[in-house]
Amino acid sequence: MLVLISIGLLSGLFFSSSFILNRMMSLEGGHWVWSASLRYAFMILLLAGMISLFKGPGTIRGLIRVFFRNWKFWTLAGSIGFGGFYSLLCFAADYSPGWVIAATWQMTIIATLVVLVGFGRSFPKKIWMFSFVVFTGVLMINLNHARMTSVKEILMGAIPVLLAAFCYPVGNQVVWEATRGNPSLPRIDDPLVQNPFHKVFLMSLGSVPFWLLLIVLVRPGLPSQGQMIHTFLVAVFSGVIATSLFLAARNKSARPSELAAVDATQSSEVIFALIGEIFILNSPLPDGVSMAGMVLVFFGLALFIRFQDL
Repeated sequence: MLVLISIGLLSGLFFSSSFILNRMMSLEGGHWVWSASLRYAFMILLLAGMISLFKGPGTIRGLIRVFFRNWKFWTLAGSIGFGGFYSLLCFAADYSPGWVIAATWQMTIIATLVVLVGFGRSFPKKIWMFSFVVFTGVLMINLNHARMTSVKEILMGAIPVLLAAFCYPVGNQVVWEATRGNPSLPRIDDPLVQNPFHKVFLMSLGSVPFWLLLIVLVRPGLPSQGQMIHTFLVAVFSGVIATSLFLAARNKSARPSELAAVDATQSSEVIFALIGEIFILNSPLPDGVSMAGMVLVFFGLALFIRFQDL
């Protein structure tokens, strides 16, 4: 469990870059559709190059065959787990600071439990108690932030993140279930899928129809050179490194409580995003109520670690 927690925390560090850079692009006038879609365009190119370099071109051809063998499944998983998740986070960046979005994003801990229960998993009662501690901290941060902004900004910033908090575990869990023989899903038993980089590549390919449809429907103006550079950095730090680390930790999880604990490590994104915004965007320090909320978030994570034998 400690190894899984360590990998999860490292992924949280790299994940936090997306909250900071998305907020930066929003403040510079970049459209949220490009912030979201370009990240996955770069991810596909980066992963294809890395896999070809380290595994050989034959592996890419094999992954393409795996994709088209169950293209409907990968399109569904990628559209929900990557498309719905990230487009909603980028949209929210137009209305809320990155660290507030990162804090609200911790609702994915609760969402993960709900999703796992939906797939027939069960948990000790303590798992729900630990998650409630995290939820209380997130609620304190958002209610305190609401005092300083309009109702519209809170709704437009918080609701999309809450929806994204469900999209991400749904997409990932669908893949996890399919690779473990869930009879209600296509059987994904190719050895290539066990590699987390390959899994991210397949889900990224599956999200392409979602991004194309979103661009056609929204019709955003062309992205600036700065936005393209920033989305490339997000693709490297958050899309490739963080996502692969996170999926690697999830793939090593053998019990539902371990899966929930790995997802709980993503609460570290809050403090990483806050530090980044203070030093990069000159954001003010949060007040005492928000700080207390962050303490609760981390206390909930500490409970997961302390009771690792659940």
